[in-house]
Amino acid sequence: VQLQASGGGLVQAGGSLRLSCAASGRAVAKYPMGWFRQAPGKEREFVAAVSWSSGSTSYADSVKGRFTISRDNARNTVILQMNSLKPEDTAVYYCAASREFASGVPQALDQYVTWGQGTLVTVSS
Repeated sequence: VQLQASGGGLVQAGGSLRLSCAASGRAVAKYPMGWFRQAPGKEREFVAAVSWSSGSTSYADSVKGRFTISRDNARNTVILQMNSLKPEDTAVYYCAASREFASGVPQALDQYVTWGQGTLVTVSS
């Protein structure tokens, strides 16, 4: 599967952005999918993930209640809706696919095998 992330941009604190991860080559419905982010000078960190089967989700504590991950299997796309954005959300956001039919909702970087190119989100104060 190949992944293409889009939707990043500049937004004021308190605003919203909607990131999309378009998949090609394979049906994204067969993969647990995740979003990660990497701020300047920091390590890449987990943001959100969704299982392939039940649609179960998991979120980092820092985004819980503000971000929502969802699938649109008909469009072979995974969405990250980001509301109430804060300056500390500024980062390059990456979508990723875990292994086909992997169980659960993976949160570790090494559980993901395919990565998109990243999209920059900048939140101004």
